[in-house]
Amino acid sequence: MMRPIPLALTAALLAIAPATASDTRTLPGVEDAYKSDAFIADPMPAIDAALAAARQSGKPVLLVMGTGGCHDSAWLANLIATDRFAPVRARYEIVYADIGMPHVKGWGRNPDVPKRFGFRIKGTPTVAILDADGRVLNRKAAPKWRNAASRSDDDIYNELMD
Repeated sequence: MMRPIPLALTAALLAIAPATASDTRTLPGVEDAYKSDAFIADPMPAIDAALAAARQSGKPVLLVMGTGGCHDSAWLANLIATDRFAPVRARYEIVYADIGMPHVKGWGRNPDVPKRFGFRIKGTPTVAILDADGRVLNRKAAPKWRNAASRSDDDIYNELMD
C-alpha cells in the first residue's frame, strides 16, 4: 500500500529543490554557462593590482579561486558577467584566479594563491572577500561556494551584495 502523505511531501520537496550540477541551466548571451575563460593563468600580479586598486577605491576584492573547466567556477564567473550582476561588479575589484582543482590530486595550479590567504582548498570555487590589505573577510563562507551552479541566482546576488 502506498502512503500518500510521504509521496506528496517528497514531490513537494523535489519541486522546490535548487538545480543540481546535472541540470542544465542557461545564461543570456553565454554559449556554455559551464565553461569560462575568465580565470587567469598567472593570477598573482592581478591579485596585487586588485589590492592596490582596492586601496585607492575603498572597494573590497572578490577573489574567485577556481578554474574555467569546473562547472561551479565557470557558472559563477559567467553569472557575475551578466547585466543583472553589474552592481556586484561595481562593488568589488574582482580577480578570477586559476588554481585548477587542488582538491583532486594532480589537478591543482598556482598553490601560492590559496596559501597566501591561508586556505586549504576543499572545492572550487572558493570565493574570498578581501580588504585592501589582503585580509580575508569571509573566512567561514569562502569554501561554501563550491556548489555555486546549484545555488539560486538570487542567493548568490544577495550574498555578494550583503
